[in-house]
Amino acid sequence: MRVKYQSTLKLYLGVKPAFRIIVCLSLTFTCTSWGFYAHYRIGRLAVFTLPKAMAGFYKSNIEYLTEHAISADKRRYVDSTEAPHHFLNADHYGKDPFKRIPHNWYDAAAKYTADTLDKYGTVPWTIQYNYYRLVKAFKAHDTIAILNTSANLGHYIADAHVPLHLTQNYNGQLTNQTGIHALWESRLPELFSDRYNYYGGKARYIQNPLTEAFKICRSAFNSADTVLMFERLLNKRFPADKKYEMVVHGQKEIKDYSVAYAAAYHKMLKGMVERRMRSSILEIGSYWYSAWVDAGQPDLNKLIKKTMSRQEVLQIEKEETLFKNGEVLVLAKKTS
Repeated sequence: MRVKYQSTLKLYLGVKPAFRIIVCLSLTFTCTSWGFYAHYRIGRLAVFTLPKAMAGFYKSNIEYLTEHAISADKRRYVDSTEAPHHFLNADHYGKDPFKRIPHNWYDAAAKYTADTLDKYGTVPWTIQYNYYRLVKAFKAHDTIAILNTSANLGHYIADAHVPLHLTQNYNGQLTNQTGIHALWESRLPELFSDRYNYYGGKARYIQNPLTEAFKICRSAFNSADTVLMFERLLNKRFPADKKYEMVVHGQKEIKDYSVAYAAAYHKMLKGMVERRMRSSILEIGSYWYSAWVDAGQPDLNKLIKKTMSRQEVLQIEKEETLFKNGEVLVLAKKTS
């Protein structure tokens, strides 16, 4: 990890940080993870997985959580230490990397060096660190810290579900597939996610946050080759002049993958994006719930600063009912 993250982690664990400069070694990571639209939806729907004792507080702050679901991505533009928190290039560590990489940060750093871990991504440890920050925020009854940390933790958990976040070939740049990152995690959700069933059940207690984070990463890594292989196959047989088209994004018209190409790729993936998003939602709710339990289950209703209007309550109830029935309330396509 880089100086800021590693030092904060050591302070939290009660270990005096070493004073040293770590040269920025991370690979340029230009694509926004999951795409802003998908992050908004994932962070928002996670609220509906929570038990009653937590639901009131999180529902009353659902707009804040939705908007801040992308804050971690925005930090990458102003904080050079942020990028490694979003990925783990597991294939750097050889065949069967999850049998090689120690879970404990200090054991992993001793085996590979902290600089190496930082260069190739730290998302499982970032999840663990933010989990304990959330426990601390719950114990302190700190409303703003709870909300901000919940949003950040949710973002990193969602990122760990993206197969391309687990490989050095994260944007297909090593196999002449540059652009696949945005295709998989932005273009496909924007086009097709209104049809997905996101309900995966209620939040559950996670016994070991770090072990669970590595489990999530391992599952995503196992799909990375499929993500790349299917696009290579599709590219070979799809008419070259039909692969791209001009698409309006916000106020700009840009060249993007065509709807026809995206639809063909989406069909080949057989629900992978939907499953990854559904798992992200349930895991985020489960991490929030577990942190609350580990903090002693404080009364969150006392932290509600502003009660919702009757209209807002009805709207949230409608959205939750749709979610539990495998449907979604269509959101405006936010892009920034």
